[in-house]
Amino acid sequence: MQESETNYSPKRYRTPDGAPADIVIFTITSQEKQSGKKSLPLRQLEVLLIQRKNWPFEGHWALPGGFSSPTESMHACARRELQEETGVDSVHLEYFNVYSEPGRDPRGWMISHAFFALVKEEALVARRAADDASDVRLFSIGEALALPLAFDHRQIIRDALEQIRRSMMTTTIAKEFLPEEFTLSELYQIIQTVVPEFEEKNFIRKVTSTQSRKGILEAVLDENGNPKSSNRYSQRAAQLYRFTQEEPTLSIYG
Repeated sequence: MQESETNYSPKRYRTPDGAPADIVIFTITSQEKQSGKKSLPLRQLEVLLIQRKNWPFEGHWALPGGFSSPTESMHACARRELQEETGVDSVHLEYFNVYSEPGRDPRGWMISHAFFALVKEEALVARRAADDASDVRLFSIGEALALPLAFDHRQIIRDALEQIRRSMMTTTIAKEFLPEEFTLSELYQIIQTVVPEFEEKNFIRKVTSTQSRKGILEAVLDENGNPKSSNRYSQRAAQLYRFTQEEPTLSIYG
């Protein structure tokens, strides 16, 4: 019988038992050096994990997330879960993959939609475990991947890491970890924190000679139109920059 609006029934089709959103929340932590001299702090890329309170994988560390409802989109679900877990909502949140391997969840047929969020360290200071978690903590990427994580969350973290490393070189997402005004040394350090293999000895010269043409970065000027600088992390004052609204189509640092 040909299907039509009058004879259609959803009971004819097997639907998933749930469609959760899992969120890889990245931040970069900073630790001031104890050398006594002005220098850039030690920075590390970290990921936020929760310790599950209930079955399945009770006691295991996992990504924060939760099930979507019929009245919200997956993106809305991810934003809701992000706000519930961290108390923040105005951050960079991006969808990057779906996970549907049979048997990935002992509760049934679960198709998980994965997002990554980039959150400044200070926004996570007041974080606390939600009702379905016994603990919430930041881990370095190496520490997180060494844990016996719940579900397929190790693979999700690896995939998210690959995605933000690629985006760090081809988009302006570095601004999510920087103050609005920053030095090029700070920008370089943020890139290397996410992409350790990135090395460009002439980074400052290369960026200053190409970005004015690309229009992605601009020098910050004071109220008198003079170049604005900062010596927060160096003995000599360095020029401050900020990102414009332009987005690159190719690598902006190579």
